[in-house]
Amino acid sequence: MSEISKLTKLRKMMLEMERSLGLQDLSAVERDIYYAAIELSNTLNSVKTINLLDHTLVVRVSRPTFFRALKSLVARGYLIPAQETRRGQYIVKPLD
Repeated sequence: MSEISKLTKLRKMMLEMERSLGLQDLSAVERDIYYAAIELSNTLNSVKTINLLDHTLVVRVSRPTFFRALKSLVARGYLIPAQETRRGQYIVKPLD
C-alpha cells in the first residue's frame, strides 16, 4: 500500500470519527482550534488564547479567522469562558 493510500484511509477514518462525535458541522479551522484546545487542556485545567494561537494546528491561521472561529466555538458551547479568570481563558467541553 502506498503512503498516499494510507493517508487516504486515515483521512476517511478521521471523517467518520468526526461525524460520530458530531463535529462535521464545524469548519476546518473550528475543528483545529477545538483539537488544539483538547490537547492543551489535557495538561491544564483551562486553555489560554495565547497558547491556542501558538499551537501547531492553529499557528498558520490568520488572527481574524482564528477569533471568528473561537467566537463560534464559544457560541456553540464547545468552549466555555473561564469565570474565575480574566478574558482569554476557556474551559473545554468534552464530547462524550
